[in-house]
Amino acid sequence: MPNSPPSSHASAPCRLEWRPSRWLTRALFILGLLAALGVIASEMPLGWSIPLALAAMAEGLRLSRREAVRPMRMLVLAGEGRAMVDGLPVDALDLHWRGPLAFLRYRDATGRRQRLAWWPDTLPSRERRELRLALPVQTAAQPPRSMAS
Repeated sequence: MPNSPPSSHASAPCRLEWRPSRWLTRALFILGLLAALGVIASEMPLGWSIPLALAAMAEGLRLSRREAVRPMRMLVLAGEGRAMVDGLPVDALDLHWRGPLAFLRYRDATGRRQRLAWWPDTLPSRERRELRLALPVQTAAQPPRSMAS
C-alpha cells in the first residue's frame, strides 16, 4: 500500500508502580504473634518463654512496620534490557515468578543489589500480563542427558 505509514516494531515502555503489600505486612505481624504463642505453648519454663515470646512478637511487629514504610517505586522497562527505577538506570535485571508472585532483582546505580516483590494485592492481572510480556522468562539451555540416565 503506497499510502500506509511504515510499521514500527518498537513498543511503548512498560511502566509499573511498586508499593508495599498489605497482605505481606499483615502476614509478618501474624507470624510474629503465632511465634509468640508457640513459645508460650511449649514446655519451656515461663521465666524463659515470656521474654522470648515478647521478643518474637516485637520482631514480627518490626518486620511488619519496616515493610509498610518502604517507599513507592516506579519501574520503567524500555525494552532490550533497558530499565529504570525511580528515574535511575539499573543493571542485572532478573525477574522470577512463583505463581502470582513476581520477584525482581537488580543492581542500582551504586552497584547495590535491590529487590522488589509484587503480591497479588499490588499487581493487578493487567499489569501482571504487561510485566510478563516486557520481561519474558529466560531459561537456561538444558544440558544433554547422559546415556546412563
